[in-house]
Amino acid sequence: MNAEDPTLSHIGRSIAEIRAELGVDPVSVEAIRDPAVYELEREKIFRRAWLKVATAWEIPEIGDYKVKEMPVADTSVLIVRGKDDKIRAFHNVCTHRGNKVVPNGDFESFGRSRAGVVTCRFHGWVFGTDGPLRSVPMEEGFGKIDKSCLGLREIACDTWEGFVFINFADPPEQSLLDYLGDFAKLFGGYPYAESTTIFRYSTVLECNWKVAHQAFSEGYHVPTIHAGSLPGFRGVEHSDFKLMGPHASSTIYGAGMDTAASTAAFAGVLHGAEPHRPRPDQLPPGINPTRRTDFQFELPNLFPNLIIHLSAGCGYPGMSFFTHQFWPLDHGRTLWEGINYFRPARNAAERVAQLHVNALHRNAWLEDTATMEDTFTGIRSGAIDQMYLMDQEFLIRHAVRVHDDFLAA
Repeated sequence: MNAEDPTLSHIGRSIAEIRAELGVDPVSVEAIRDPAVYELEREKIFRRAWLKVATAWEIPEIGDYKVKEMPVADTSVLIVRGKDDKIRAFHNVCTHRGNKVVPNGDFESFGRSRAGVVTCRFHGWVFGTDGPLRSVPMEEGFGKIDKSCLGLREIACDTWEGFVFINFADPPEQSLLDYLGDFAKLFGGYPYAESTTIFRYSTVLECNWKVAHQAFSEGYHVPTIHAGSLPGFRGVEHSDFKLMGPHASSTIYGAGMDTAASTAAFAGVLHGAEPHRPRPDQLPPGINPTRRTDFQFELPNLFPNLIIHLSAGCGYPGMSFFTHQFWPLDHGRTLWEGINYFRPARNAAERVAQLHVNALHRNAWLEDTATMEDTFTGIRSGAIDQMYLMDQEFLIRHAVRVHDDFLAA
């Protein structure tokens, strides 16, 4: 499948090979329905696996930071670029009495430390952006205190292609690169960091996180659920299946669609602009290796909760890539985050065209997210005990197997 990188020749699968390797039997829904499984997932998946929490271009300057709330790990995380330009992650917890060092009112927020320190608002303890405790107000009032032991509690943090990952294990069982394995080879080399214009959507869904994840892991639903937003859609081909340890991927090819005149006009603006035109030549060699002209995007599952749709402007006009992430809030609630990435617009026409494309994609996401709570209600009712999965839903079948392996470890 990859003439330029023979080390990836082993990841490609035909439908027959996928069926032989993953099976064709129905899959139990008990892991979705049982609240006890969620408690296992918190310890055996979300405290063991590498989790993407930011991008390097979200915090481009020294002192920039991001605060991310992570109820699945009962913590708030501070991701900060230090004076040495290194990105680190810490529990956003003051080592004095446990207050948040940087308060925030949403699931994520951003800020900047101009002096290379962050200060707890409760009693004013000051920490360097590299972690050490720098100063304690009225230090002489403590009978015993060793500041060298009271720095911010660091979390393992590493970066791949500008995506910032953390791992709560101390130490992690694998390096980030080892964890990504063949996924890093397959997706590596694309200029992700050039796409710094982002449109982020999020909502809290009343469903188990795996229901949301699975809904975005297949193209089988497109002709039906998206009949409203994509009325002229001519169908998709879901193929080029790949298995890469805990991760898997596939490719979406499409026959195009009949678009409204306004959409065609905005697409023309982006297709005719050098920064935004389709760039199949920039795809890593293992993705769409024959450079088919009907390539839409690559659809992978990066276990446990990240999807990166790499399109290089070939799918939605001008869109470089888009991501989904699914954060459990509890057994029956999920924070879904969807982000569209574009290269920066150079003028008003490009900006308006990007806004139009983004709105089209938002409408499709509204259709997607409208199904998930109903699915969870149906599974919880006990009316079904199994899911019947077709070939285009193999990412779900693979993720279920990896999920079960993590819980059994």
